[in-house]
Amino acid sequence: MQADLLSHFNTLEDPRIDRTKRYPLIEIIFLIISATISGCDGWKSIRDFGVLKLDWLRQFLPYENGIPVDDTIARLMRKLNNKQFASCFTRWIQAVTEKTSGDVIAIDGKTLRRSFNTGDAKSAIHMVSAWSSANGVVLGQEKTAEKSNEITAIPELLNSLAIKGCIVTIDAMGCQKDIAEQIVKQQGDYLLALKGNQGNFHEEVVSFLTFAKEANFKNVEHDFYEETDAGHGRVETRCAYAIDFKKYKKHMPEGMKWKKLASVIMVESVREGRDFKTIDTRFYISSCKASAQPLLNACRKHWGVENSLHWTLDVTFREDESRIRKDAAPENYAIFRHIALNIIRRDTSIDASIKRKRHMAALNDDVRTTLIKGLI
Repeated sequence: MQADLLSHFNTLEDPRIDRTKRYPLIEIIFLIISATISGCDGWKSIRDFGVLKLDWLRQFLPYENGIPVDDTIARLMRKLNNKQFASCFTRWIQAVTEKTSGDVIAIDGKTLRRSFNTGDAKSAIHMVSAWSSANGVVLGQEKTAEKSNEITAIPELLNSLAIKGCIVTIDAMGCQKDIAEQIVKQQGDYLLALKGNQGNFHEEVVSFLTFAKEANFKNVEHDFYEETDAGHGRVETRCAYAIDFKKYKKHMPEGMKWKKLASVIMVESVREGRDFKTIDTRFYISSCKASAQPLLNACRKHWGVENSLHWTLDVTFREDESRIRKDAAPENYAIFRHIALNIIRRDTSIDASIKRKRHMAALNDDVRTTLIKGLI
């Protein structure tokens, strides 16, 4: 499979009628990617980038008719089939991403806060994304109308991913028997946060592990791992307790309904500062064996998606400030942000932060050329 990005968009249907195809679709896609890498975050700034950098763009594609106005770009992005576009994105990133056995794939949702349209009372779009912790890239995404619909979006997202040999981590919203079974069928392992939405099973796990810890795990075989981090005026200690489910399934009978369930885990985080102390206890279920250290590592990698993906999109790409909100445009531009983020993260030749790389790409054609090397 070809690794260059634009070749993966050859099957993308152009929604425009023939007489309005003055500007080729692939040229507009390359324009938006290049502009987004260079710090642009809206149709007008993308248009400005194209006009000012037309000679540079023509090094890669003809642009015989120049650059379309921002309204033309906006109309196209509103009509572009977001399912097809997301599929093209996923095929590309899976082609260029090195498959890592044991990679933690964190699936998590994020609301595009300003995609809410007061004119037609359209809800803000919620995007469920898959994040590869080993490669530091977005592997795919699926749109939902709201956070409560993550349960239906996650199976569709999983269907588009190659998860064989990987650990898929999902928060409590995705802790569902069908999702666990699908992950196993696709030859992956799961690590799912367990909360009250699982009713009796949650109560069984919490009761068993809490009682076992209070009794100092007397007569309860378990694996234990502890780690401590210090910084910013506080100390955080995390303790993980992992239990072989099969040995104690009689105490948690609801767990027998879960496909390939192998371990139940309790993670206790204690944060201490000069004048405060907090204790947070979380529970998980997994198809992985009851080994505390790798399970805690997987948990931490899932928590890291907040900083590695969501925070970067909000702070560096200003996603929460985006006013793109009509039809398919919010989801399509979210995919462009993911493409730009992946391209910048994959580059190892420039030693700079993502924010600084975008600034450098805006100022210097050579930097931008280095970043997009291999796209076409």
